[in-house]
Amino acid sequence: MPDDFADSSRDWIETTALVAPGLLGAATGLLLGDLMHRNARKGVAIALAGLGVAALVPLLVGGIANKVNGPSSARGVRRRLAGIRDAGDGLGDYADVDDELRHQGVL
Repeated sequence: MPDDFADSSRDWIETTALVAPGLLGAATGLLLGDLMHRNARKGVAIALAGLGVAALVPLLVGGIANKVNGPSSARGVRRRLAGIRDAGDGLGDYADVDDELRHQGVL
């Protein structure tokens, strides 16, 4: 039970940490909006919107990659099983012995 409480509080903390910069930016925009010329405001707004979209791109790419390759996807399960199967083969350590045995005709 304590783990469930910790996870919900962590989600709340992360959410507020993500929302805080947006709220601060909106407050700053409201305070400084009248101090700038209208054309300058448009240019700054477009530039900041572009930066905001660019900041979201890594989050979107990570989310899509997790959907495709994540542990709950079919591809992720296959990768995990292949990693478990290949973990004990040891071929990388004894590749020269294997080549020598093939050269001698044993393998």
